[in-house]
Formats: sequence, C-alpha cells, structure tokens
Amino acid sequence: MAPIPKRKTERAPAIDKLLKPAIGVAIALVAYYSFTGLDLDIERVDVTDELALREVLFGDGAGKNYAVLCHGEENLAPVSSVFQEAANEASVSAEFRIMDCNHVLESSGKSIADRFKLDLKKRPTIFVSGKVPEQPKQIPQKHLKTGHMLAKLLKQMLEPHAAKIETTKDLKAKCLEKEYCGLLLKGAKPEPFLKDAVANLLVKYPHVQFASIDATVLLTANLEEHLDEFVPGQHRFVVFHKMSGSSKIDSDADAETTKSNGNSSGRLITSIAVTPPGSSISFSTMSQTVQKALQGSTKKIPSLPTVKTRTKKFDQAEREKRKRKNQRTSGSSSSSSSSSGSSTTNDGSAEGRKAERERRRDEHNKNNNVTPKTPEELAELERQRRLRMEEEAAKWNIGAEDAGDEEYNNMEETADHDQGYDDEESELMDMDDH
Repeated sequence: MAPIPKRKTERAPAIDKLLKPAIGVAIALVAYYSFTGLDLDIERVDVTDELALREVLFGDGAGKNYAVLCHGEENLAPVSSVFQEAANEASVSAEFRIMDCNHVLESSGKSIADRFKLDLKKRPTIFVSGKVPEQPKQIPQKHLKTGHMLAKLLKQMLEPHAAKIETTKDLKAKCLEKEYCGLLLKGAKPEPFLKDAVANLLVKYPHVQFASIDATVLLTANLEEHLDEFVPGQHRFVVFHKMSGSSKIDSDADAETTKSNGNSSGRLITSIAVTPPGSSISFSTMSQTVQKALQGSTKKIPSLPTVKTRTKKFDQAEREKRKRKNQRTSGSSSSSSSSSGSSTTNDGSAEGRKAERERRRDEHNKNNNVTPKTPEELAELERQRRLRMEEEAAKWNIGAEDAGDEEYNNMEETADHDQGYDDEESELMDMDDH
C-alpha cells in the first residue's frame, strides 16, 4: 500500500483579516439607521395636550387620518423599521405619529391601550385613527412584515374606494343603507378609463358611497327590469337614494325603541336614478345620474334588490318580467289615450270594462224603450219595496206562547203515533209466535 500523505495543519486566519469586513458591516448598519432617522422626522404626540390627543384619536380639528406607533418615552429601543419605511412612502395619505399608549386618560381612568383595546404584546403596536375610522383600530401583525405592506393596507383603509358587492348582505350594508349610493354593474373587466372615472367620482362626491358588482357572474333581482337589458361587455350604472326605514330592525324591542323615540322607521324603502337608455357609461353620464339623484329626481322601487348567481333560469325569468312590465306600460298608455279620445273599446282594463258596460246598458234601454227613472220614482219604488218586506215579515212572525202550545201539541201527536206503531209491532210478533 502506498503511504498516506500527511495533511497540513490548518491555521485560523489572522484577526486583522476579519476585522475589516466586520467594521464595514457595522458602518453600513449605522449608516442605514442614521439615514432613515435623518430622512424621517416622526413627531411624538403630547399626551398631556387634550386637544392634540383628541385630534389624533378622533379626528377633531383638521380632520386628518393618522398612523400611530405605540412607543413609550422611556423606551430605549429603536423605532420600528416597518413603521419608518411606511412613513417614507409618499403615497400614504396619513400623518405618522408616535405615542405613549400607557398614558392614563383622566376622563376614563384607563390607559390609551385599555381604552381602545390595543394589545401591546403584539409588536410593533400600530393603530389607525382620525377622520375615517370610527375609533382607533389596531393593525394586524400579518400586515407588519414590511413597510410596503403596511403602506398598502393604510391606503386601502383610509383612501376612498368603491365597495365590492358579492352578496345581498353586502348590497344592503355597503350600499342600500347609505343615503346615496352609486352602483356600477360591470359587464366585463373594467377598462382603465372606467377606473379613472370612478376615482374622479369618489373625489367629486365625497358624501356618496360608490360600489361595484360583477354582473357577468351575479344577477341583481328586482333591479334588472329597471335598467337596460344585460349585454356582455356593456356596463350599467344606477344611483340609490334611501327614502326611509332600515334593514337592521331585527327584534320587537328595537321596533318599540324606535316608536318611543318618535322614529317609526319600518322597512327599508329606496328609490333609484338610472342612466338614459342606451347611453354608454362614462364619467359625464355617471356624474349626471348622481346629480339627478341628489336633486331628488328618483323613482321608488317596490322591492329591494337581491343578489343571485346569474344562471340561464334566472336570466329567462328576468326577461319575462321585463316583457310583462313593458306590456303593462303599453297597455296603460293605450288605455289612457283611449279614455282621452272617448273610445269605448274593451281592452281588458278597468276603464275599458266600464265603457263596455255603459255601452250595453244604453243599447238595452234604446231597444226596449226604457226611459231612465227620476229620483222621485226611485224613492217611491224603494218605499214600496220596504212595505212588502214588512208584510212578509209579519206573516212569518209567530208569538212565543203560540209557538210553545203548537210545539207541545206536535210533541203529543208524535208520541201517540209512536205508541200506536209500537202496539202494532207487538201484535205482529204475537201472531208469529202462534
């Protein structure tokens, strides 16, 4: 066997060779944190200033939106890098602040974290407050992995956007319960110009709720007959105006409460304003429809819309409903024109049937030489009819005593007849025995 060569002893590298890379990494980290700290000047909320505190927590004053990081004044740890990265993005329409969430509020005797149910164990503890949220709302940890994820969530929460409708519950809560709501029924994937138009509507009408529904998959029952018929690739638009009532009355207690408060809301009633038939959907047509609804030019609908999955069966039912509506509309218009033109054609309507009855009555009177009676003759006929009724009633009225005697006599006759029948039967039986 060949001799195994001896391995050379390996030595550790010199310290001066490792020192330079370590110094470079340390300088890079220091520079990163230094530059992010210089680029970002995040204000700390003065918790002793009640006005400033109410502005950040409830949006009082300027009415801005805030993204707040819970970070105590005595906390020596660096500010969250996720919070800093999100604050560096200029696309977020929110003011970034730092606050001591352990501060105790004098009004409630609770800390800010306890008052608004903020979990300080989940770090970083970031919440949104101000104008849009009803109260401070904590950001879930799944959105705090990077600054870009946090910025994206803040844009979705704070910036106005069209609500997405998928169920009847969504339609009621996100659209019909609002005072005004513009609903876009998408017949295909929305084009860029349509997205820009909706974005401009959100800015122009901040007090109007906007929503969208995919009409290629979902059908809006009780609404389709009021709009243009669905055609794939064509969008439709309608504006709802809440007239009265609510869909949130779930119990008798709520109803009694509303009655005691003087607000007899009842069921939800809404009206609609639609785009002109056959018009294409654009910013101008949608804006004109919203203006029409705001001016009160709407039409009440008898039933609330419901969301269903679009199928051939439902499409056929909606076409038949639309056809019946058109027939009723044409029938009412023809009857109104016939009545205005003094026509006596019986078209099946109430006016046509009445005209037919009058025509037949006139024809009968003419053929039989019947002259219409005067009011005095009619009164005399009525008086004679009443006299005849009284005479007939007197014939049939019998006194109580007579009725009793007659009934007793009838009972005796019946008893004698039964006794005689029994005697005859007994005699027949005796003859059989013999």
